[in-house]
Amino acid sequence: MSAKNSVKTEKAIKSNGLFGFFREVKVEVKKITWPSKDETKKAFVAVIVFTLMYTILVGGLDSIFNNLFKMILNFK
Repeated sequence: MSAKNSVKTEKAIKSNGLFGFFREVKVEVKKITWPSKDETKKAFVAVIVFTLMYTILVGGLDSIFNNLFKMILNFK
């Protein structure tokens, strides 16, 4: 491709405006390989399990440090 053709292509892309943008978005979305239903379920379960573990860890540490600071500062 010559430099002259690439300049024309760039100008054509810029002059398409908003409709050209959405046309290009549509083309790019068609290129996406979407995960299967099983892969989506596995990822969902993994996120839920990780979130629960993280919540328990942070809640447990919060409780431990809360009680520790109360004992140290004699707020009981």
